[in-house]
Amino acid sequence: MEANPVKRWRLILGSETREELSYTFSDQEKGIDNTLEALYNSSKKGGLGPSSPNVARWLGDIRSYFPQSVVKVMQQDALKRLNLTSMLTEPEMLESVVPDIHLVANLMTLGKLIPEKTRATARLVVKKVVDELIQKLAAPTQQSIIGSLNRSARNRRPRHNEINWNETIKKNLKHYQAEYQTIIPEVRIGYGRKRKAMKDIVLCIDQSGSMGSSVIYSGIFGAVMASIPAVRTQMVVFDTAVADLTEELKDPVDLLFGVQLGGGTDIALALKYCQQIITRPSDTVFVLITDLYEGGNQQDMHKRMAEIVATGTQAVTLLALNDEGAPSYDHQNAAFFASIGVPVFACTPDLFPELMAAALSKQDLAQWAGNHDIKLNTPHANQHP
Repeated sequence: MEANPVKRWRLILGSETREELSYTFSDQEKGIDNTLEALYNSSKKGGLGPSSPNVARWLGDIRSYFPQSVVKVMQQDALKRLNLTSMLTEPEMLESVVPDIHLVANLMTLGKLIPEKTRATARLVVKKVVDELIQKLAAPTQQSIIGSLNRSARNRRPRHNEINWNETIKKNLKHYQAEYQTIIPEVRIGYGRKRKAMKDIVLCIDQSGSMGSSVIYSGIFGAVMASIPAVRTQMVVFDTAVADLTEELKDPVDLLFGVQLGGGTDIALALKYCQQIITRPSDTVFVLITDLYEGGNQQDMHKRMAEIVATGTQAVTLLALNDEGAPSYDHQNAAFFASIGVPVFACTPDLFPELMAAALSKQDLAQWAGNHDIKLNTPHANQHP
């Protein structure tokens, strides 16, 4: 569309400015105006409603009028402003939406409320988002974590899934066969036996409603890390109860469907469970992902985190694992955690692989965060959000 300021303001402000901002729309512009009116001026008659038969058509219209990034925003606005649960509980609606991480979070919130006839479609939506995230995040995560581990004890007779391909190729470059355009690997170099994990990683994730996108990213990263032979990854989610989803890490789609967003928060109970599964504290990285709003026993939460740190476990608290900006969190609890040596900050998905590499190599995570211009909570931080 042409960059006409009158037209743009008319579209932004809606039909109520029809007289003040007189403009003749083309057919396409009328369609754009109608889709915006239906969503952002929905109190008027004819707007979208939660049971409107026009929802599916509207979803198709916004995909034809706007780029995908804008479509995702409008879908989210429709869910929030109009309570369009029909978008998530009818297969016809789900087939019309553009899958994104926020849509998956909404599906997780609905959980068992999704009708049986819709579950197959919902699973396909979740799978598409999961596949896209794995494609983006798997390689940097594997490279960062594997690169951080001590390779001094190399295995010279590795199994296929234990081969360090970078080092093996370097070692055998002199055996390159020009005729066949390949290298004959006379010497194979491995990372070590899969059954002897060098490090343990425990992800402990708050599944209260505000943590939706963080739970999704955590599940993806957990699944990727679980595929790395040199580390043993365990994943625990909690609200007022604790669920160990470690066995689900082999299928992140099943894992996400096993999460039930919403409900209260008992961090102390989750820390108690994690104390039981941390069996090699000096070789364990413990990642607590929560906004630290404790609904359980706060003193017990403080006591248990202090006990985890005292064992020599490398611990870090992430207030969020997403791209959504500064999170809301309990500043008092964050300050206490920082005072006992547990760094507290928010992390983006792009930086998480490097964070895990730093933690596994026992770097100072507070310093690491500072080097990446990440705002840390400190023991003397403001006690009020």
